[in-house]
Amino acid sequence: MHTNKTCSESGCPLKMMSRRGFMAGAGALALAATGCSQINLSNPASSLSNDRGLKTAPIRQARIRAAFVRPDVERFWMGWPGAAYDIRARQQQYTDVLKTSALKQGIDLELISEPLKDDNTVSAFLQNLSKDTPDGILIVSMCLHHPGFSAWGKINDIAGNKGAVPMIVFSPMGTSFTGEVEGKRYPELRKDGVFVGATQDVEWLGTGLKMLNTVHRMKHSRLLVLKGDTTEDRKLEVIGTTLHYIPRNRWPEQFHRTPIDSRTVALANHYARKARKIVEPRRQDILNAAKNYFVARHLMEAEGCHGISVDCLPLVRDLSIPCPPCIAWLRLNDEGSVGCCEADWNAAISLRLTALLFDRPGFMQDPAPNTVRNTLNGAHCSCPTRLDGFDKPPAPLILRSHSESNIGVSPQVLWRVGQKVTVMEFDGPDKIILGTGRVLRNIDTPPSGGCRTSVELQTDGPADTRDTKGFHQLFIYGDLEHQFRAYCQLSGIKVEHI
Repeated sequence: MHTNKTCSESGCPLKMMSRRGFMAGAGALALAATGCSQINLSNPASSLSNDRGLKTAPIRQARIRAAFVRPDVERFWMGWPGAAYDIRARQQQYTDVLKTSALKQGIDLELISEPLKDDNTVSAFLQNLSKDTPDGILIVSMCLHHPGFSAWGKINDIAGNKGAVPMIVFSPMGTSFTGEVEGKRYPELRKDGVFVGATQDVEWLGTGLKMLNTVHRMKHSRLLVLKGDTTEDRKLEVIGTTLHYIPRNRWPEQFHRTPIDSRTVALANHYARKARKIVEPRRQDILNAAKNYFVARHLMEAEGCHGISVDCLPLVRDLSIPCPPCIAWLRLNDEGSVGCCEADWNAAISLRLTALLFDRPGFMQDPAPNTVRNTLNGAHCSCPTRLDGFDKPPAPLILRSHSESNIGVSPQVLWRVGQKVTVMEFDGPDKIILGTGRVLRNIDTPPSGGCRTSVELQTDGPADTRDTKGFHQLFIYGDLEHQFRAYCQLSGIKVEHI
């Protein structure tokens, strides 16, 4: 059992309790945790991943049209991919991967099995695009050399006449040289809206589909922003996401009308049990923290949105709410949705994009360069725990108070030392800031000040971390720089190094 502490201003006792003490106190409320079927405590991703758990208008399936470019022959002779390349078997392999990936991702795949083998079939393909436009195109190049057949000339023609539809070209090893992908001979393939995935990894076809699906889903996403006192919609250019603004006071209004019920107790018990320790928070703080999650879900569902960001600091400062929404944001981001601080829509879009594209959450943080070691510290009072992926085990956490106010509950999530991370921030309407680094250490508060989850990175540039661009960038597990760049090429987003 922990010792007691007191609030620095109010003098109220903050019982520093064990997990067993919390569970016993929660049981004393006589609220059985049997009505929590709407949330899956052991696997939060099952609740909201791909928005399945939200009672809002679902985003319709992306329609992706896939086709193969090759001559209609039994085999190639000399040159690449060579006579040993089994054309029929390889097309079947690509087809199987595409169908499996489309089924897994919920994509409506329109697969054209007959090859685009000449100018007439290419022309018919383009005419069909103009009459019945899909949400994305995936072209598989299956030929580099064949007498009288220019596969890449045909692919370049499709790219130049497809209109605004995003297009992926899959070039398996043996079907392209530098000249096919550098953009001089075939300039349409290096323009915005097209990405050529040249690789020996056949499973990358699933990644190509995911990129196209993400472009579609970002264009149809709605993010709820509680700020000020107005209600309006703002559709962003390029990425296409809609920001839906409602008055900030909707949050405290909904909080005070939301009961602490069996679901709330179950969620509070879950985090009390999972925490390595509970430092400042009392039992009621953890119940309020859990209640915030249901407040967020109610507002998202009522407004038909797929994520939420609240101008929360004024609500905490004015004591309009007894607990900041830090744990609610942790939960939403672990589920594959968006819970975002400070009504920062750039950060909210960063979180949404990362979740859709990589099946993992990001950590929105305040960058604080360490000028003594030339490193980058990032800190915030909310951080997800499913850092490795929505279906992976969570990172360890400690339940703390909200640092700036010393009330409520904020998580201190412990990051894996040595882990490679990506640093990313969407800078609307048409740019992201991007870089990489590695985790050096977790920073405790106290003795340090600042937010509860605090991580120090050794970044791969800039040379002086004081020159790091952006604010509220995400830290994301994994070296994802090349994948982000590919997505940006496909979606017409510019990239700037941090």
